[in-house]
Amino acid sequence: MNGINKAVCGAACALLLAFAFAPAARGDDAGATLFKQKCAMCHGADGKGDSSMGKTLKVRDLGSADVQKQTDAQLTDIIVNGKGKMPASKGKLTDDQVKQVVSFIRSLAKK
Repeated sequence: MNGINKAVCGAACALLLAFAFAPAARGDDAGATLFKQKCAMCHGADGKGDSSMGKTLKVRDLGSADVQKQTDAQLTDIIVNGKGKMPASKGKLTDDQVKQVVSFIRSLAKK
């Protein structure tokens, strides 16, 4: 393989990889947008729960180990059906939107 073919092959591979990972990035962005629109009033933009409403309701930090140890199915159930003072999103968010919000919550994990 000559130098030009290697360069073309390398560029094509890089482009394919970029497209392969682009949907996940768009999903995280969509999840962040939904979270800010639907959840941040109580959970805060960063998910720490330090908004005035979050403090009043004593919501948990979504990046905490306690929240992050829950399965995606458990988080989905809480989002869809509500829990305690948290209202249900059933009929307000699509299944895909709920998955995007769960993905965003996962991105808040403490490292």
